[in-house]
Amino acid sequence: MRESLKQKIIQVCDQKIDKKGDQVGISFYAFFANKNDHPELLMEAAHWWIMENKLDHFEKATKVKALLL
Repeated sequence: MRESLKQKIIQVCDQKIDKKGDQVGISFYAFFANKNDHPELLMEAAHWWIMENKLDHFEKATKVKALLL
């Protein structure tokens, strides 16, 4: 996974945790706008989320962040 995407995911996880607490769930769609303006990046995130880590649709943001650190 490219470093810029990794940093974006960590940033979004941190924001969600700060706003809603340690139990907040997150989907890989949370890292993108509601537009398909970066399909390659979206597919990279989806592949990492689904194929490499076998994550459910919603996972705890703390878990996702820990996988990246």
